[in-house]
Amino acid sequence: MSKIIYTHTDEAPLLATYSFLPIVSAYAAKAGVDVETRDISLAGRIIAQFPERLTDEQRQADALAELGEMAHDPSANIIKLPNISASLPQLKAAIAELQSLGYDLPDFPENARTDAEKDARERYGRVMGSAVNPVLRQGNSDRRAPASVKNYAKAHPHRMGAWTPESRTNVATMGHDDFFSNEKSVVMEADDTLRIEHVAADGTVTVLKESLPVLAGEVVDATFIDGAALDGFLLESIERAKAEGVLFSVHLKATMMKVSDPIIFGHVVRAFFKPVFEKYGSDLAAAGLSANDGLAGIFTGLQALPNGAEIRAAFDAALADGPKMAMVNSDKGITNLHVPSDVIVDASMPAMIRIGGHMWGPDGEEADTLAVIPDSSYAGIYQTVIDDCRANGAFDPATMGSVPNVGLMAQAAEEYGSHDKTFEIAADGTVRIVNGAGDVVMEHAVHAGDVWRACQTKDAPIRDWIKLAVTRARAADTPAVFWLNSRRAHDANLIKKIEQYLPEHDTEGLEILIMDPAEATAYSLARIRQGLDTISVTGNVLRDYNTDLFPILEVGTSAKMLSIVPLMKGGGLFETGAGGSAPKHVQQLVEEDYLRWDSLGEFFALAASFEHLASSEGNARAQVLADTLDRATGSFLNEDRSPGRKLGTIDNRGSHFYLALYWAQELATQADDAELAATFKPFAEALAAGEEAIVAELLAVQGKPADIGGYYRPDDAKATAVMRPSKTFNEALASL
Repeated sequence: MSKIIYTHTDEAPLLATYSFLPIVSAYAAKAGVDVETRDISLAGRIIAQFPERLTDEQRQADALAELGEMAHDPSANIIKLPNISASLPQLKAAIAELQSLGYDLPDFPENARTDAEKDARERYGRVMGSAVNPVLRQGNSDRRAPASVKNYAKAHPHRMGAWTPESRTNVATMGHDDFFSNEKSVVMEADDTLRIEHVAADGTVTVLKESLPVLAGEVVDATFIDGAALDGFLLESIERAKAEGVLFSVHLKATMMKVSDPIIFGHVVRAFFKPVFEKYGSDLAAAGLSANDGLAGIFTGLQALPNGAEIRAAFDAALADGPKMAMVNSDKGITNLHVPSDVIVDASMPAMIRIGGHMWGPDGEEADTLAVIPDSSYAGIYQTVIDDCRANGAFDPATMGSVPNVGLMAQAAEEYGSHDKTFEIAADGTVRIVNGAGDVVMEHAVHAGDVWRACQTKDAPIRDWIKLAVTRARAADTPAVFWLNSRRAHDANLIKKIEQYLPEHDTEGLEILIMDPAEATAYSLARIRQGLDTISVTGNVLRDYNTDLFPILEVGTSAKMLSIVPLMKGGGLFETGAGGSAPKHVQQLVEEDYLRWDSLGEFFALAASFEHLASSEGNARAQVLADTLDRATGSFLNEDRSPGRKLGTIDNRGSHFYLALYWAQELATQADDAELAATFKPFAEALAAGEEAIVAELLAVQGKPADIGGYYRPDDAKATAVMRPSKTFNEALASL
């Protein structure tokens, strides 16, 4: 029997799974396809780390490790939904919830001193940040907007905010003393084991990472951001925003870049509230209140301090005295600096550009913004888009072209694999990488407070990435542009590898270019305005940025992307878009029993998964399911069955019903498999006949609180009851 693994993840995608998975399982079974689940949620990953502390009923296997092994199996077929890439506040909240549910888990040790605390911190470190993706992504990324989505966006263009030449929105970036400027890169000549060590000014050697195995041909990079220069840049940016009368915002990725970016975020908080930290910094530190966790954590902790009200008043005064702050939620007073994981650069910058270069101010109104992106590696792409919109106006979704992406990410390629090699420097000195023979491979002079990191990119994924770029350029008959900057050390080595490996492929008649990211952005935007497509071929971070930036502008959301990862061993990983895990949607469900999550990404991934089964295992019925699901999704879009924005319209559960109806109708009328058509004909008729009753039952539950039994660890029975409230639909599905 063919098999699909469907992942249980977090937040809105997890809640949607309670509604959608029964449909998937029922339809797949008719094609001889078994759908199994694996729990890779943040809560599940935490639980898997502490089996010796839990009861038999509470323990669960390490599903992520299992899927990591499966990704190397040629028969792998995995559908991966968005999961929480946990920041420290999210991790702590998940631990607290699990403890309240009776799980005997240790608290997260802020300052691990004992062996037990060090062990707990190391285990929790395995589930923080981008813990899932590097394990599963044993292939490179192929992301694009499906034709049905692109056509729908052209026929029903989403709202775009107006741009004017007078817009004062800009990006502020360091341009010196940052990760881009300080980067060094080498290509390993042979297999080796490297060591990372810090040599203090007095000669004391501290090993930061004992063993770093590398392979011949592997690209190894090292760089750092200067803490003092960062502080100076931030103070200048704060003054600039105030002088220009624009909102101040910072755009980082504290979830994926789980070591470096929370530290940088802490620098921003301390810079913005410099007088407060100068006066009360010792009080905050003594109470364990860290700027790295954001204002929300600090404000909560202040309630327990004897001078907490005084310190809070100082924060409020500094906030009033500085530039106006961009807000996450102006109604609730949640600023850009409240939580490090609230403002994620790859989602926040496209959203700002889409609404005319604005963010929301403390008065609840849109305003021009100074977007602070400290490291200059990729800040230029956003400035280029802003400059283009300022000169040419907003893009028109009805006519604009597309920028699909081929992304280098296999085997933890580039920055997202660097968490175990990122360090906040404790003392002045030198950080060096030493090879097995004791020779220094790279070194940097550093100061206390600098953030240093190394990363790896193996040769085999690079070769596969180049091959995939050529394959996509040929299949789409579209120019492909490698976004690489010859002035950046890492990119210079990748360019050499492209020059070495590209001649191995048939590129006759293809337009394949290499441009630095800002230049590639301008080239792609010029083509977009002509209605032309351009494939962006990028490294791992730009893969993440581009697969939000362009889809949000083109089709209104990155959640509607088709995201395929052809695994290097022959299997398939099918991701459900880049829409994040949508915590706000969960909050709305709990408050109003209404889930706005759009499962289009799941529909696209499922169709691609069935198609892969058909080709890899010769399952003809899986191909029928894929073809009919594609057509059903087209009907779903044309009939506008995506979740509405207001109570009283269908939400995620209603969208699942209509997808099931259209899919059943397509199966009932398809001519490729008469037996399958006969199976689905009465079911399709039953759903059509019950449409009015089903929709009424789905709408009837809206408008009151919903109990799902937990945020990070919902109760299965309660969540199922909430997400499957239509008795008529449930009975019809059970009959199938």
